[in-house]
Amino acid sequence: MVNPLQPLDEPDLDALAKKPAPNRLIQGVGLFVGVIALAMIAIPTVETIARRFFSTQFPLGILLVQHFTVWIGFLGALLATLSNQHLALSVSSAVPARFRPLALFLNRGVSAAVCALLSAAAIIMVKVDFASARTLIFDIPVAWSEAVMPAALALMALRFAWGPTTSKTPWSYRAGALALAVAAFALALLGPSTTLTWVLAAILLVAFLSGAPIFVAMGGAAMLLFWSSGTPIAAVPNEAFRMASQATLPAIPLLTIAGYVLAEGGAAGRMVRAFKGTFGWLPGGIAVMVAVVCAIFTTLTGGSGVTILALGGLFYPMLKSQGYPEGFSLGLVTAAGSLGLLFPPSLPVLLYGVVAQVPPESLYIGGFLPGFLLLALVAGYAIWVGRKVPMVRPPFAAKTALLGLWGAKWDLGLPVVIIGSVFSGFATMVEAAALGCAYALFVEMLVFRTISPWRDLPRILTQAATLIGAVIILLGMALGLSSFLVDAQIPTALLELVTEHIKSPWAFLLLLNVGLLVLGSVLEIYAAITVLAPLIAPIGVAYGIDPVHLGVVFLANLELGFLFPPMGINLFLASTRFQKPLTGMYRHTAPFLAILAVGVLLVTYFPLMTTGVVQLFGR
Repeated sequence: MVNPLQPLDEPDLDALAKKPAPNRLIQGVGLFVGVIALAMIAIPTVETIARRFFSTQFPLGILLVQHFTVWIGFLGALLATLSNQHLALSVSSAVPARFRPLALFLNRGVSAAVCALLSAAAIIMVKVDFASARTLIFDIPVAWSEAVMPAALALMALRFAWGPTTSKTPWSYRAGALALAVAAFALALLGPSTTLTWVLAAILLVAFLSGAPIFVAMGGAAMLLFWSSGTPIAAVPNEAFRMASQATLPAIPLLTIAGYVLAEGGAAGRMVRAFKGTFGWLPGGIAVMVAVVCAIFTTLTGGSGVTILALGGLFYPMLKSQGYPEGFSLGLVTAAGSLGLLFPPSLPVLLYGVVAQVPPESLYIGGFLPGFLLLALVAGYAIWVGRKVPMVRPPFAAKTALLGLWGAKWDLGLPVVIIGSVFSGFATMVEAAALGCAYALFVEMLVFRTISPWRDLPRILTQAATLIGAVIILLGMALGLSSFLVDAQIPTALLELVTEHIKSPWAFLLLLNVGLLVLGSVLEIYAAITVLAPLIAPIGVAYGIDPVHLGVVFLANLELGFLFPPMGINLFLASTRFQKPLTGMYRHTAPFLAILAVGVLLVTYFPLMTTGVVQLFGR
């Protein structure tokens, strides 16, 4: 399976960027993470069954799963560091060739310095909690759970500073990166200085723009702000560890694992066969099938990058062989990669719910009609183009269509299991996610037998943990940065500024559309959610905008930003995957961008599409 975080948009800073860490190290960490992941699946599943069928309660099990989320998050972040798969700014590929050695040096040095400081700050936090004697279940000290943070961050710092070199990257880069890390420690011992703060902020910004991971920029900025205000930098890891208190947080890794298992088990191929029989008779039926399968695949895996990279090689030649124009085929596969982000059990929806404190199940309900509208608009355009394609279409055969859908029933059952469990009251969101994971494992290992529990499952769990880690550490650093912003009353000042100049909620929504469209083309969606949602959510409340509607508009705009020139991430991924010029991708995706823009405006200014459905279901 193709990893969605593979940094295809920032190659050639160094051959090292594509060189994996020793397999044994990744396998060792991955094996430990896999054990944690299986425990996270088993505990809520057993608790749900015991409560529902045997009236037995294990209320402390979920607390343990919440702390396991911190472990899988930071160990997954270590895996992302070892394999160079952290989320980074997509404009880093624009660094001129002559500056790339300097960019690599800054990336390594700044990343090592920030991780080392975070590790030191986390050690302080652990010492304080050891002294406080706070405990979890079975009298396990809380500090034992926290200990994963300094350990993982220290290893990440070492990897950033002392990674392998190549003929193009002399060993002196290691020494320079280590020197930056040591200098950061020395500066941290000094008292706050306004001049020094600006200098360090400039260095951090340059490293970020040249490709340093986003979590490094956010964590570094948070520590710099706390340091400049005279507050101990231990506040950053302390805020990050507060993730363990968020009740719905474990659903993020659980849903990610479920999506990876289904994708690795061949769900895409079964869905192609299912929907080919359903839509193949329509004008443009093959194109409609591509849009539907891409939407479902993106929903299950949580990222458009997986869809484009994994399914593009299948769908692009299929469309061309059926007589569809090359430009339309490229544009469709690129645009369809993000169509499923509003449907359950999409990970971005869940992450927005956690960050903005909006019930994820309400977001799933509110996003159904908007998501269907965007999919229907693309499908309608596909039918319009398909009418001009000279091809023989098979007649509709109900039996063929039903047999195809029956063959994919197990794959299509995952959203039913998860959403049905929540809406029926059978399980909480975390329990439903665990049931979904258990269901996916059952389907792929016992029903289809496409995944071997010994040969394949450890690798799949390692891949899933890499994405989980990249998201969780980003969320943790965002919480640290948000804590300072709240203390400094930045959201309040921003709210006053916006409400002073913009009186109408409709004008605010239009400004939000434009701003998110631009930011969505630069920021990766998980980064955009963790950074922007805490700032925008209170402003929406001030304008009287329903939180669910605001969340759906927020996510729909980010979905559109994937196609927005010049830096939309889907454009880069498709350009790399199909070996086409980036400027050509702008032209091929322009009709889809325009169509989806109309859909996003309809979603924005007809809130009944979200709030009406939520009220209908009593949420």
